[in-house]
Amino acid sequence: MASTYLSRTPSSAGNRKTWTWSGWIKKSKLGNVENIFTAGSSSDDGAVRYLSAGNFNLYETNSNGTAYSFNLETNALYRDVNGWYHLVVAVDTTQATASDRVKMYVNGSQVTFTGSAYPSQNFDTFINNNVVHQISKSINTTYGTREFDGSMTHIHFIDGTAYDASAFGQYDANGVWTINVSPSVTYGNNGFFILKNGNSVTDQSGNGNNWTVAGGTLTNTEDNPSNVFCTLNSIVPQAAGVSGRDVAVSPSLDNGNTTAGEGAAVFSNQIGTIFASSGKYYAECKFGGDQYCHFGIANPTFSYASLGAYPGASLTSGVNSAGIYGSSGEGRVNGSVIFTDSPTTSDTICLAMDLDNNALYIRRNDGAWMNSGNPESGATKTGAIPLPSDTYTWIVTSHNNSGSGRNYMKVNFGNGYFGSTPVASAGTNASGIGIFEYDVPTGYTALSTKGLNL
Repeated sequence: MASTYLSRTPSSAGNRKTWTWSGWIKKSKLGNVENIFTAGSSSDDGAVRYLSAGNFNLYETNSNGTAYSFNLETNALYRDVNGWYHLVVAVDTTQATASDRVKMYVNGSQVTFTGSAYPSQNFDTFINNNVVHQISKSINTTYGTREFDGSMTHIHFIDGTAYDASAFGQYDANGVWTINVSPSVTYGNNGFFILKNGNSVTDQSGNGNNWTVAGGTLTNTEDNPSNVFCTLNSIVPQAAGVSGRDVAVSPSLDNGNTTAGEGAAVFSNQIGTIFASSGKYYAECKFGGDQYCHFGIANPTFSYASLGAYPGASLTSGVNSAGIYGSSGEGRVNGSVIFTDSPTTSDTICLAMDLDNNALYIRRNDGAWMNSGNPESGATKTGAIPLPSDTYTWIVTSHNNSGSGRNYMKVNFGNGYFGSTPVASAGTNASGIGIFEYDVPTGYTALSTKGLNL
């Protein structure tokens, strides 16, 4: 989450002229300047960061932040909030040619920079000096904390060698850049390897250069570069579908876009990032409890409908949507009530989406499926909400109850958490993809890139 950051101060300086940083990152939102890796003081610092336009930046300031020693921005913009980026920054200021002193790679390919503000030859950077280093937050807070909002994994730092991206990744048989979980590199004295296959900040390089969680809560997630999970879409403003409040609102999302609050309007619909037209998928949501909170599924045109009504309402023509409607517990499809139940704020709502047979099943906690449903009944669709044949994703509607309070919808897409709280005890899941609170019906899995290919 955005308030979480890591810190470490090396006991002595390493090679300040030659070093490499490598990490996999997944952005949650766009539009902000966010620091990824930084070192220095409250007045001057150097950092790898993500700019508000969507490009990566490596810089170092001097003269109390009033000037740059060097400043390089990528020409390309990186605005995908669903996929992971592999970012490598290789610095060797001993090089005679300025453009050889800093190289940056994104997903295996070297990128180009705007301008030519390279460091001078033999320049000593703040990074790898014996000063405070931070991950995911600015040290120089003149312009704010600039915390990174998203996820990171497999972070390497190399002291004394400038490696290219091939040291940390490789192309698979399909030409996709993939992670190398155990690269063969020489780390040097200040080198480290953290966040390997989890949320541990204990150094895996053998150097013992451990980091500390200096703020916030560092949570784990099943979402990773090898298996991208569906999350809520932060870049598509959703239309509030109530008379007098039909305005596009900016998403209010947290915890890697798995928790939905509300924006400026009373209602805020948040649609998912991965769509499917076949297969069987499962997800869970801690229910907001308000009568206008919803958890369901919708087709791609929902997010672009001019009056994108909330899932329980009469929907814009041609938009297919189904789900459970507020505290009334109405299971609906395209505005028609199929059955009713009575969920409360203490309940977890479980959805089983069968797109091979066009059916949706709803359960509260680990009890019986609503309407005596059986998600394993196949073509008979016992107790299901029947679906029009279409392409679907998950969707939630959050509601602040006319200003009286925020009703968050915390979705577990298989990442093993509701917000920042892990599931109490994982249920069974035959697919092995994702961690859920309750048992996943046989034949169902998380909506993820691997789940799509079962």
